[in-house]
Amino acid sequence: MPGTDGVNRTALVEDLMERFPEVPREAVIKEDLLRGGMAFDESALSGGGDVKPKSYFIFSFDHRTLPELGAAALNRPPEEIVLTGGPYELRRTVVSVRLNPSSPYRVRAGEDGTLGLYLDGVRIADVGVPPMPDYYRHTLANGKSVMEVAPTIQWGYLIYLTVFRVCQYFGAKEECQYCDINHNWRQHKAAGRPYTGVKPVEEVLEALELIDRHDTAGTSRAYTLTGGAITSHVGGRDEADFYGQYAKAIEERFPGRWIGKVVAQALPKADVQRFHDYGVKIYHPNFEVWDKRLFELYCPGKERYVGRAEWHRRILDSAEVFGPSHVIPNFVAGVEMAQPFGFATVDEAIASTHEGLRFFMSHGIVPRFTTWCPEPTTPLGKENPDGAPLEYHIRLLQTYRATLEEFGLSSPPGYGPPGPGKAVFSVSSFMDSLPG
Repeated sequence: MPGTDGVNRTALVEDLMERFPEVPREAVIKEDLLRGGMAFDESALSGGGDVKPKSYFIFSFDHRTLPELGAAALNRPPEEIVLTGGPYELRRTVVSVRLNPSSPYRVRAGEDGTLGLYLDGVRIADVGVPPMPDYYRHTLANGKSVMEVAPTIQWGYLIYLTVFRVCQYFGAKEECQYCDINHNWRQHKAAGRPYTGVKPVEEVLEALELIDRHDTAGTSRAYTLTGGAITSHVGGRDEADFYGQYAKAIEERFPGRWIGKVVAQALPKADVQRFHDYGVKIYHPNFEVWDKRLFELYCPGKERYVGRAEWHRRILDSAEVFGPSHVIPNFVAGVEMAQPFGFATVDEAIASTHEGLRFFMSHGIVPRFTTWCPEPTTPLGKENPDGAPLEYHIRLLQTYRATLEEFGLSSPPGYGPPGPGKAVFSVSSFMDSLPG
């Protein structure tokens, strides 16, 4: 099976570090944690109110459901961890927490009480956890927490505004086959957790007011407006106006305070212009997977409502509105190898995605990645619990950097600094693998 990497993960990791020395060793560890998850000992879940907890800001990004996670779900793990030191002399590396009780990677306290990351029983890095930000300690007038309305990720750099927490691509014939946005909504509601479906504009503004007031260091630099696809209307608004109303309100209340980004479908040029007019600076018409057959299989809703060729055309059109460098489509790195339909070899999968990267970069558009987490309630996650092989992810980083250099392009804006030891983007290593 393509995702199976054998028993001794340390040998695999060190082999890849040796074979691909141009890929930072930090990125090798980070990609393995993102693709396969990490486990937490009880000793590492005792941060209480001093540690910023995992907010489940849009997807679960876990390898088990909340009921299956037990204590690891009740005693929320941190949103992210930061790795340093150890035998690989890791530079500061921010990693999104994806829970997997059976992972060979385990976070636990050592004899001296300090947290460490252990692989195959050996401590390979010191672990830092994000402190609870001051703005998380305050509530809105209605009692909701800032974490529920406007959580921050990427070590506080990005405010993640999932203002519509379900997707109108619904059911087996429309939902993206790797995406658990609708299940994540259901599991939080079933667990009795606060998880607002549509976040009122005034609540978002109130939460941002608290962040602006208490983020005295100015760590938060950008916000992302996102949520499920809207194929009809929400509150009487189409997709451009629904998400655009938040941008308009934010920019009127906090002009220029944050870099405004929106994740939406590839919309017609007139709708994209509305985003721009509302004050959005960066547009993410996420493309997910390049191969035509896999796009049709894995993104049936996108194929049905827009279609692959039209999605391409709209991405290129949107570059005329925002400028090529400010149009950043996402690829879900790894689904290319999901069985039974994906590529059987790493070579084939890399060749396909490389073709997509060259297509976009030849137009000055720089895509980015989210490393695929095979969530268990999704069709592809059920069939591929191990995800894609680590070698695929490492070679993809190598290919991405080489393609950027081929077209004379640099890292996309709105993601913080690039480079090992500097990057804060937490759900992929693409920023860690670029020159700092």
